[in-house]
Amino acid sequence: QLRLVESGGGLVQAGESLRLSCAASGDPFSRFSMGWLRQAPGQEREFVATILQNSESWRYHDSVKGRFTISRDNAKNTLYLQMNTLKPEDTAVYFCAASQSIVIVTDQSTYKYWGQGTQVTVSS
Repeated sequence: QLRLVESGGGLVQAGESLRLSCAASGDPFSRFSMGWLRQAPGQEREFVATILQNSESWRYHDSVKGRFTISRDNAKNTLYLQMNTLKPEDTAVYFCAASQSIVIVTDQSTYKYWGQGTQVTVSS
């Protein structure tokens, strides 16, 4: 069992930055590949970024490449998402999630544990 708690969301203006954190507890954090996913109002939840257990590989959705950076600190049991140059279309609830996959996956069905989400709102 892995418990995930996101933080760092908020209201910002377009062009500004936010850093999301996801604190994990329970099972060893380093066993899991981790991902960030988001859900905008009235839309389906979508993949944002993912990172493997020891940060050896990662992948981003095309819409956030060059603006978002996913990272993790296994010693602190924490996942991060640095979001720069935010756009109004980045407005969503952001979730962190954990998968037991040892290869990069973007399919949401592979994520076993989920956080409760944190709201990010970007005004124009």
